[in-house]
Amino acid sequence: METTNSRLTQLLAFYEEDPNDPFTLYAIATEYRPTDQAQARFFYEKLLAEHPEYVGTYYHVASLYLQLEEPELARQAYQKGMQVSRQQGQLHAFSELQQAYNKMMGLDYEDE
Repeated sequence: METTNSRLTQLLAFYEEDPNDPFTLYAIATEYRPTDQAQARFFYEKLLAEHPEYVGTYYHVASLYLQLEEPELARQAYQKGMQVSRQQGQLHAFSELQQAYNKMMGLDYEDE
């Protein structure tokens, strides 16, 4: 079984080979998230700046912003992610972003 550290080492090697690959950036951010939120944030924000069309970033960066108690940044990330996913016709991603956004905004109407 591969450890997180070896996965991260391998991903960082891929990053050195191709620092512009959005999937590698996303994977690195995801690996860092449980142990180093600052590094995770760096790589998610790099994705947002350099690959704004990479829809998978928005849900996870917004969630990280909420963990970091930055709800305004989370709101902006959810909204931008909904816009990008809709433009790309990625309706499943749009639905997940919208649901998370509604929950954050207190607009989820599910019975508890």
